[in-house]
Amino acid sequence: HADYSAYVKYKGFNDFRGGGHFSGRITAPLVVAGALCKTYLSKFNITVKSKILTKDLEESILRAKKELDSVGGKVEIIIDGVKAGVGNPFFDSVESVLSHLFFSIPGVKGVEFGAGFAFADMKGSAANDEFYIENGKVYTKTNNSGGINGGITNGMPIVARLAFRPTSSIAKEQNSIDISTMENTIIAVKGRHDPCIARRGAIVAESAAAIGIADLLIRNVENE
Repeated sequence: HADYSAYVKYKGFNDFRGGGHFSGRITAPLVVAGALCKTYLSKFNITVKSKILTKDLEESILRAKKELDSVGGKVEIIIDGVKAGVGNPFFDSVESVLSHLFFSIPGVKGVEFGAGFAFADMKGSAANDEFYIENGKVYTKTNNSGGINGGITNGMPIVARLAFRPTSSIAKEQNSIDISTMENTIIAVKGRHDPCIARRGAIVAESAAAIGIADLLIRNVENE
């Protein structure tokens, strides 16, 4: 999916065999680091979980594979237990830190927090999360903001959703170019390629979220 842009950037010295930092293989260390960060977060009773939102994904994957094609998917990340006051209003906002990590995962092309793009069709009275106090603690009646106000956590669960693009390496013939001859050509990718990366991407996104929250938490503790 990145052969041409990488070829231009690295002046032909890019690794076009499918490995390197354009490959899903780069996510392995993310998962390792994420596991370590989860251990750290558990000391604060913070949990990070993921789930696949795309319905009938299993059936869609099998059908796409038979058609020599691929499908995308949508993943939700829920981070629970982060206290209010973590993050900053500008460069190091919670959304900025997490999005930076999410978009570093190959195949992620969309990220939203809370109600996300649905905000565009809502009125303020419906979008606003009304605050209330119960047993001496502050909560919101809804969580449209996804646990974040002004780039800072408000104590509610942090909710993010990621859109994974369909795998670009497919066996179906498509139009492409031959960069060595500068001619148009037809390409059909050979070899074993996953027809959907969202399933594996869920745990990768979960790990990336753990890394981001751990980093924010450490910075927050240092500033206290």
